[in-house]
Amino acid sequence: MSDKPKEQNQQEPQQSVLTKTLIIGFASGVLWSGLAALAYYFHFSEVSAASFLFRSYWQTEWTGTWLAEVLAVIIVGVLSLISALLYYMFLKKKNGIWPGLIFGLVLWAVIFVILTPLFPAIPAFMELSSDTWVTTGCLFLLYGLFIGFSISFEYKEFNESAN
Repeated sequence: MSDKPKEQNQQEPQQSVLTKTLIIGFASGVLWSGLAALAYYFHFSEVSAASFLFRSYWQTEWTGTWLAEVLAVIIVGVLSLISALLYYMFLKKKNGIWPGLIFGLVLWAVIFVILTPLFPAIPAFMELSSDTWVTTGCLFLLYGLFIGFSISFEYKEFNESAN
């Protein structure tokens, strides 16, 4: 027997781009909604994930606790799989930061302008403070950038290694 360590010529099996897209979607949902919860806690924003998901439909004491925020962050991570799949289906071949930024901005507009009437605990768009607009807008821009750049990069890397 030799005391030399074996060389690692074996490569890990490649995950599909779709699998990585799902991982990116969940991780980005948890990351950015977690930061949104912190922004809510420090009063940079009037809304949090728990405001949308729980306080709009249940007026109980637990919806104002940290447990509600943690559960909402996890649920947003799961819901983020949908937006990651949408990006994968329609924009994965786009390179650069602009497609992701635009994706994040459109997602922000859809949630805060179009879907707000579905969430009674959230004030109408024009009733939200400018701090909330800027904070949530920036978080969604960064979310879109994270999703977009990560998925496009994985798609490009996967196709280059396949050739």
